[in-house]
Amino acid sequence: MPDFNDQLGREGVTLADRVFARLRKAIVEGEIPSGTKISEPELAGEYGISRGPLRDAIGRLEACHLVERRPNVGARVVSLSQEDLLELYLLREALEGMAARLAAQRMSGRDVDELRRLLRQHQERAELQEGIAYFQTEGDLDFHYRIIKASGNVRLIRLLCDDLYHLMRMYRFQFGMASSRALIAFREHGHIVEAIADRDPEMAELIMRRHIRSSRINVELLFDDKAPKGARATPAIRAANIGAAPPP
Repeated sequence: MPDFNDQLGREGVTLADRVFARLRKAIVEGEIPSGTKISEPELAGEYGISRGPLRDAIGRLEACHLVERRPNVGARVVSLSQEDLLELYLLREALEGMAARLAAQRMSGRDVDELRRLLRQHQERAELQEGIAYFQTEGDLDFHYRIIKASGNVRLIRLLCDDLYHLMRMYRFQFGMASSRALIAFREHGHIVEAIADRDPEMAELIMRRHIRSSRINVELLFDDKAPKGARATPAIRAANIGAAPPP
């Protein structure tokens, strides 16, 4: 059982903060599966806390789109679909392209060096060298997370880091799609860093958009491979791919 009272109040962290972080992790990593009904009495008993901080935490999870409330049903962990994931990629392409553009204008030299250091750490991982894990681990998302933070746009950071970041991790844990794009995605990250280091906003945005678009197309192909014979991706997603070839 988590000890939420341990060092309570340290650095301004409240009990509700701790409960929120614990529940978010449990939902993202599948410990609390998609579609699970949220029972306040059960969770309060399991965590040994009162209902007040728990309700606060659940409300914040709802704001992050990890929990949803339905009339006559109550709160449940969101259920994920392939179509939802592909639509999320379309949103990320536009917003993270903007974040990369802003980062190229605002990112400090020290932050660029830290980003390069992060990529060197990723490069040393056996999973990446074998081309099986970079696509779906937190390391890939952490790279994007840092660029979004460096954009300096508060609303953009809030939307992508507070909402979509953890939702994206949840999708990846659920679908667990390893692919041959791991090494390609890593090299694309390197190109993004160099565009930011060169203070080239247009190029940074272009490469970031192409990078996310290529990942989306790859995910769509993986879904098609797993789908029953004759099944296809939704027309809306297909239409979005017209003229959207992956980068060379």
